Amino acid sequence: MPLRLVAAILLVLCSKFAFAQLTPDQIVDALRKPENSTGNIADAVEAVTGGRGWMNSDMKPLYDTKIVGRAATALMRPALTNDKRKYPPHHLQILDEAAPGSVLIYVMQDGLDIAAMGNLMATTAQIRGLEGAVIDGAVRDITAIRNMQFPVFARRVSPATSVGRMVAAGKQIPVMCGGVMVNPGDYIVGDPDGVVVVPAAAGQKVVELLAEYDDKETKMMPIIQREKSILKAIEIYKRY
Repeated sequence: MPLRLVAAILLVLCSKFAFAQLTPDQIVDALRKPENSTGNIADAVEAVTGGRGWMNSDMKPLYDTKIVGRAATALMRPALTNDKRKYPPHHLQILDEAAPGSVLIYVMQDGLDIAAMGNLMATTAQIRGLEGAVIDGAVRDITAIRNMQFPVFARRVSPATSVGRMVAAGKQIPVMCGGVMVNPGDYIVGDPDGVVVVPAAAGQKVVELLAEYDDKETKMMPIIQREKSILKAIEIYKRY
């Protein structure tokens, strides 16, 4: 075989999963592909970063949906009865300021059963073209939110208002949400299985690894169907 042809074949094989540098929008589009479930994304984040990317298992959507977008964060903490200071409404400001396609990340510090969002805030988010909301806390007015089909993931459902109970402590800051650190601009992926955080710096490598996972799983399925065995497929492709 001519040396030039061998070199060309090797180049194709080596670059099979090579990606050009992706833009943030391209990373969002790749994470949105149906084959890229939160399960596969969680696996990829752990493989790339060595750390957990999936949020607590009680972080669930109000209805079956998938969201993918970049994080816009706000932190709220309990109000103190003897604290008479006025706090900027950071959680409302970020709602008005976040770019279309953003995922709101609301963290209710020590307020798991306090609602961070209801009908009015969800309506505002939908009108502004936001992708969805992820709440380390509660949500209320869930019938209205379901009817408008605005995606909200939360750890609790509660009628309790945050007014008078919580104050805004900051916006566009790192927050611990559902047991995972979220920085503004990180990629957030949610589906019926839960929510995964893809650190912004790891987005490219995660997408590349997801392509490998999809290739392996596509090739494993015929083996499973033919052999009626997952062990034989795993033996070849080292994936399950």
